[in-house]
Amino acid sequence: MTNALPTHAQAVIIGGGSIGCNLAYHLTKLGMTDVVVLERDKLTSGTTWHAAGEIVPAVLGSEWECELYVYGRNLIAGLEAETGHATGFHQPGYIQPADTLERLEEMRRGAAFMNRFGIEVHEISPAEAAEKFPVGDFSRTIAAFWYPLEGRTNPVDTTMALARGARKQGARILENTHVQEILTKEGRAVGVRTDKGDISAEHVVIAAGMWSRQLGAKAGINLPLQAAEHYYLITAAMEGVTRDLPLLEDPHSYAYFREETGGLLIGLFEHDAAPWNIAAIPDDFSFGEIDPDWDRVTPHLQEAFKRVPKAENAGLRKLFCGPESFTPDLAPLVGEAPGLRNCWVAAGLNSLGILNGPGMGMALAHWIVDGHCPVDHTSFNVDRFADGGLNTPAFRRARTPELLAKSFGAHFPNESFQTARGYKRSALYDRLKSAGAYFSESHGWELPDWFAPTLDQARIEEYSWGRQNWWHWHAEEHRAAREDVILMDMSSMSKFIVEGPDACALLNRVSCNEVDVATGRVVYTAWVNEIGGFEADLTVTRISESKFLVVVGENSHGHTETWMRRHVRADEFVVVTDATHGITQINVHGPKARMLLEKVSTADLSNAAFPFMTAQEIDVGFFKVLALRVTYVGELGWELHVPALHAVQVYDLLLEAGSELGVRNAGMQTLSSLRLEKAYRDFGIDVDNTDNPIEAGLGFAVKLDKPNGFIGRDALAEIKKRGTPRNRMLQFQLRVPKPLLYGNELIILNGKEVGHIQVGAYGHTLGGAVGIGFVEHEEPLTTDVVESGSWEILVAGTRVPAIASLKPLFDPRMERVRI
Repeated sequence: MTNALPTHAQAVIIGGGSIGCNLAYHLTKLGMTDVVVLERDKLTSGTTWHAAGEIVPAVLGSEWECELYVYGRNLIAGLEAETGHATGFHQPGYIQPADTLERLEEMRRGAAFMNRFGIEVHEISPAEAAEKFPVGDFSRTIAAFWYPLEGRTNPVDTTMALARGARKQGARILENTHVQEILTKEGRAVGVRTDKGDISAEHVVIAAGMWSRQLGAKAGINLPLQAAEHYYLITAAMEGVTRDLPLLEDPHSYAYFREETGGLLIGLFEHDAAPWNIAAIPDDFSFGEIDPDWDRVTPHLQEAFKRVPKAENAGLRKLFCGPESFTPDLAPLVGEAPGLRNCWVAAGLNSLGILNGPGMGMALAHWIVDGHCPVDHTSFNVDRFADGGLNTPAFRRARTPELLAKSFGAHFPNESFQTARGYKRSALYDRLKSAGAYFSESHGWELPDWFAPTLDQARIEEYSWGRQNWWHWHAEEHRAAREDVILMDMSSMSKFIVEGPDACALLNRVSCNEVDVATGRVVYTAWVNEIGGFEADLTVTRISESKFLVVVGENSHGHTETWMRRHVRADEFVVVTDATHGITQINVHGPKARMLLEKVSTADLSNAAFPFMTAQEIDVGFFKVLALRVTYVGELGWELHVPALHAVQVYDLLLEAGSELGVRNAGMQTLSSLRLEKAYRDFGIDVDNTDNPIEAGLGFAVKLDKPNGFIGRDALAEIKKRGTPRNRMLQFQLRVPKPLLYGNELIILNGKEVGHIQVGAYGHTLGGAVGIGFVEHEEPLTTDVVESGSWEILVAGTRVPAIASLKPLFDPRMERVRI
């Protein structure tokens, strides 16, 4: 085999670590054999070589994580037999202790969900944990969780086995070849420039680990990725530590333990991690170590020794410190780069490159070859950072210390990052803070989550899986929306102005619903891909003949903009403008919404003059605002799109005018509880690219017969032709008022597990927890099957009777929104 640099390849992969070799392996498996891997030094020389090699799932909270984990574990288990190269794969099992009731709740919920996806988990007693891991101290443990099929592998050997497998299928792997830049032409990647010459390529993949940020920046791609110091200590040989000792992860001490040559390897994910080389990662850093900071890390080691006391005096072989890279939201950076077609990214695996490399390699290989991702990509798609945010040196310096512990410790509903806050604040932020808002964070936005009576009370006293201190204040917001009127700052919603002579053609081509409508009409629609999977759900408002407003959630900002721009044809003239930061969106909802607006506007707001799903420019005091009569809470109401310049004045006017009507500020918790009582869907939360509008219950917004069709029309027509689906989204309400739903709780029909809740909240009007989720059944899920079935939801190990419904349990006839 020649080591000469080729002049062309179907795919060039930049980086010879775990993810790069996994991708090459999977591309060749799919028949793309003209694949070249370029490694600046030697294979594994970045961070792969010093990875711990654990193959353990912790508590996985999404379908895609479970699917990719199980795929990867099974692949690694059979890799040696397939390639003939030893991998060191070993399955001694894995333990997680729960020392608090809150951690026990999290683990019980997570165990049921993971078992559903083929990750075997059993709750065991502290005594059983001690029997399996005899050097551990479980005196504080309430229960532990045993994963019998999990284990470890040798990172270097496993990567070499993948490389051998890729080579057998035709891939070429060239070491000591430094990629200097990505070559582009007319918005596409067309090859790479190396220190040995150029290679043209149909696809270029950035899989350069912690160097990916710097390489991407040269091509105008925003890859927020920061290296941090990662420590592990290796003890001398210890009695009771054998190769068959299970792996143990302890979220209480932010440490993990496994056998290493007769001693223990003790790894840390400490809560004050140190960023490493914020400005740039040195190009010549290979098989490198960082001088350990004993003063900083010693207190964390002492905490870890509480779990294995004998380790403290066992003797030290090595304290290792090496870099691992992390993203600001702890999700990978995978997918086609926004703004540069045929340039793909496979980076940001957050210290889980060995564990998640096979699954991500498989998913991205299919994405490249087939044109779509086979798993839910809404959390990890790299285009979520298309706006260029969360990547300044100051931001990375502030956020990184929190990331290691956040990825490893206990997790709670409604928990937000605490560092690097305030990146995106609406014009109303100060007003809302003074009014008692507690802010959560999403995609850089400060979101009012709920409102306390006073500013001093706007804090979470203790995170919990139960009712927290803000519960009753949120319930009052919910009741105000159903009985009086609320104001919601929804400025985080992404707003795009799409205009030009071909704007209508573009939007109609990507929309399942008909958007070639009269001026002033608001259209709810889904966007789908060629196989019918969701790519967005949003509203399109026609402002004029050639001008439209597209409104979508903040979690879909980058993806929505990227999807639009990619589908503008070469012969079309369309201008897409991101107007999000210039518009403050104030939602006015509730039975008294019309009464409130009539106090501040001379516009005719009657149902006849301003019907549901229409838009008009109206006056509010001194100001002109665009008002959309839509709802995401199931009540009469309007979205007011206010120029940011006038936002505070409009808000103050509404608040003052609504004082006699019982107006209240309301936050995201109330938005969630209101919308789930109404069973409204949300792309990226409860539907994703692997779901379709027909099975999700949104067929009413799919116009299969509209002129010229739309992207994905034929796929949805085929799904529709099959008749009543066997996989269908339903709404659920617990018949018992106390338990809470958050998502991932199992759905049980007539004693058989048939699905899981996608997202849940508490329905204060309905009187119990509510949620929506897909149900898979052997028969078509007709109304009779749904209504006659015996339904239960498994909540932290307890089966709770539930009501199931195809229609919204609250106001199924849409009477309240049309009054």
